[in-house]
Amino acid sequence: MDLSKSLKNYFEELSSNSPTPGGGNVAALSGSLACSLGIMVCNLTIGKKKYLEVEEEMKTLKSNLESLNDCFLELAAKDNYAFDQVMSAFKLPKETDEQKKIRSGKIEEATFAAAVVPSEVIETCRKAIPYIQTISKKGNKNSVSDAGVALSLLTTAAEGALLNVIINCTSLTNKTLGQEFMKKSEIICEEVKNISGKLISDIKSRLYNS
Repeated sequence: MDLSKSLKNYFEELSSNSPTPGGGNVAALSGSLACSLGIMVCNLTIGKKKYLEVEEEMKTLKSNLESLNDCFLELAAKDNYAFDQVMSAFKLPKETDEQKKIRSGKIEEATFAAAVVPSEVIETCRKAIPYIQTISKKGNKNSVSDAGVALSLLTTAAEGALLNVIINCTSLTNKTLGQEFMKKSEIICEEVKNISGKLISDIKSRLYNS
């Protein structure tokens, strides 16, 4: 996504009648926000005498989350591009049988590519989970709620991305490919949701008893 634009510009584009940015872009952005919150907790832990024992670990976690944050932002931009490619394929000429064949092939190819991007968002969410988990347990205790919000955002990112996988996979002519690809994404999404749910419950318990 274009980071040179202000949030106001982004929200205006998001709420306009243009299909991009859309839900897939927002799902990836949710993952980026989750990573940013995790990085914040690391920064609030690093340099504190109380957390000297985990300082080096927090620095490593911060670096890992920064890499995933970049990945989410790249996927947000790719989501816009993938949708534009699908629209371009639909605009191809279809006057002759040969043109129809080429057009159908390009639509299928672009639609599958549009399913791959959100599937990568879900996979990136899974990669981020253990980092946020460690931060929630070892990071600055005053920011444990922020780690919880990060986990909630990862769940949102994964579920939102899955919806985009589904809408594209069910549009494929190759139903076998679509079903197999969709199932793989569903399994990873459920994993993200289940782990995040348990960790958020643990965080709530700790907050209630603090």
